[in-house]
Amino acid sequence: MKNLLLAIDQGTTSTRALVFNDKGEVLALAQKELSLFTPHDGWVEQDPEAIWNDTLATCLEVVAKVGVANIAAIGITNQRETTVVWDKATGKPVYNAIVWQDRRTAGFCASLKNREPEVQQKTGLLCDPYFSGTKIRWVLDNVEGAKGRDLLFGTIDTFLLWRLTGGKVHATDATNASRTMLFNINTQSWDAGLLDMVGVPASMLPDVRDSGGDFGTTELLGAPLPVRAILGDQQAALFGQACYREGMVKSTYGTGCFALMNIGTQFKASQNKLLTTIAWRLKGKTTYAIEGAIFVAGAAVQFLRDNLKLIKNSAETEGMATSVPDAGGVMFVPALTGLGAPFWDPHARGGIFGLTRGTTPAHIVRATLEAQAYQTRDLMDAMRADTGITPATLRVDGGLSRNNFVCAQIANQLGCAVERPVNVETTAWGAAALAGLESGVFKSLDDITSAWRADARFEPHSGQAEENAYAKWRNSVRRIMSHDA
Repeated sequence: MKNLLLAIDQGTTSTRALVFNDKGEVLALAQKELSLFTPHDGWVEQDPEAIWNDTLATCLEVVAKVGVANIAAIGITNQRETTVVWDKATGKPVYNAIVWQDRRTAGFCASLKNREPEVQQKTGLLCDPYFSGTKIRWVLDNVEGAKGRDLLFGTIDTFLLWRLTGGKVHATDATNASRTMLFNINTQSWDAGLLDMVGVPASMLPDVRDSGGDFGTTELLGAPLPVRAILGDQQAALFGQACYREGMVKSTYGTGCFALMNIGTQFKASQNKLLTTIAWRLKGKTTYAIEGAIFVAGAAVQFLRDNLKLIKNSAETEGMATSVPDAGGVMFVPALTGLGAPFWDPHARGGIFGLTRGTTPAHIVRATLEAQAYQTRDLMDAMRADTGITPATLRVDGGLSRNNFVCAQIANQLGCAVERPVNVETTAWGAAALAGLESGVFKSLDDITSAWRADARFEPHSGQAEENAYAKWRNSVRRIMSHDA
């Protein structure tokens, strides 16, 4: 029996292909770094052709290592909200991919604030440039010749699926659709009122399907391979962390920090500026999640490396942070692309406070890592207020979760245990595991749960020092917020 699963993990900073066996072990991995372009303040773009070329190249590389005949199915997981618009006839994008971090539509979103209660009740989202809908509108308004052409929209999953299937399938799944600000997550359909509000024609939009199911077949990898799962990256991590019970929580530390709590099968709008989103839709049954999104987590470490030149690589940060007893009074609020949940201030800019003549690179590095714990607490406190649930454990993943100092700081700030799995590739694994469920490699969710194993557990050591530090953090956040937030 074919028991290998190919995951396409198209992220903000890299494109990766991974092959897993049915135990969740990585048998092959290929990765290509991805460039970001920032042509103006607050603008973030990528080349969609580079994304496609890297996807195809990494897939071919891993398939060559394991043999295409051994692969049962493909699962796709992707950076969400990133928007591609292409010509239906030629398949060519009409503009760069506008990345989820992009803030160019902040003004337009501000003009919609009076419609925010309606938007939240229909979509679970807030009116923010983070989401795809206003990005589509920007392309239509600002790309010469865009209006009047037969154009298609897709988040990255949809664009890759279109290319993988030779233009035969223009589809997405419910998780990615739920991030557009155009999809009603109660009725599970594109919403005519929201389309009219944002100014996006329905003809551009993909078919919305269950997260697991038939997404067509690709002929580009040496033999026909079925695509059987699509999940936005954070939902894929929740699935890969086996958070199938209501109240289970995971937090992913990649470019940004994203915490999701499974809230079951009933939609509930957040009262604390978090997002309600679709966790997954299987066999027509929707599971919802409350989500907190922080825009800059691992990207803050990249900023130390590439912009401030304080480190040569991220692996240095743990040793530097522990080389000093504390951050020396330094606070770094890494709002480099505005503030996400629970503040939602697209005009905020990052700030480093408390610098003295005695400040060293180690203090700034430590403050950067500590900021991940404070940001996570911002999210978890809001989740607790929304749901009344205080999780006993938080499951973490993503590149920064490999940093023991970060994990310990998170546990201390939250006052709950932090668990890191053996397989920290939970995003890619989530997409692969769902493809496995749909292709018969797994019989049930219990089979996937049994593959989850803890690598490390961090117990909290909380006291007044943590409370004082968090109070200082909140004061620092207030200082960098804009007056019109």
